[in-house]
Amino acid sequence: MFSVTVRDHIMIAHSFRGEVFGPAQRLHGATFLVDATFRREQLDDDNIVVDIGLATQELGAVVSELNYRNLDNEPEFAGTNTSTEFLAKVIADRLAERIAKGALGEGAKGIAGLTVTLHESHIAWASYERAL
Repeated sequence: MFSVTVRDHIMIAHSFRGEVFGPAQRLHGATFLVDATFRREQLDDDNIVVDIGLATQELGAVVSELNYRNLDNEPEFAGTNTSTEFLAKVIADRLAERIAKGALGEGAKGIAGLTVTLHESHIAWASYERAL
């Protein structure tokens, strides 16, 4: 399996519901490094997994929809704990939609899987992996 990873970052604010979250129940900020890894079994006709420039551009477009937002105020996340794991899935699903619509080029239609990893710090991160 071949893979290519591109990186961006987001800064958000949010709070959580539930005792398990302790002090994170209060409004707080988070900065995440966001890695998107694209996988395929065979390289495309140009011998690449995906156009890195297009992958970087589309990841940037997806994370810009969340960047500098208080997620508690976003209607699509009302009543939802926007955990690191949850946000990894949101970003992966939005990237998958863009791939399906051709935003990463025709060669990207051969991508078999996608993993999005959000790094909370240098010692903790969470990922969501999905097939395409």
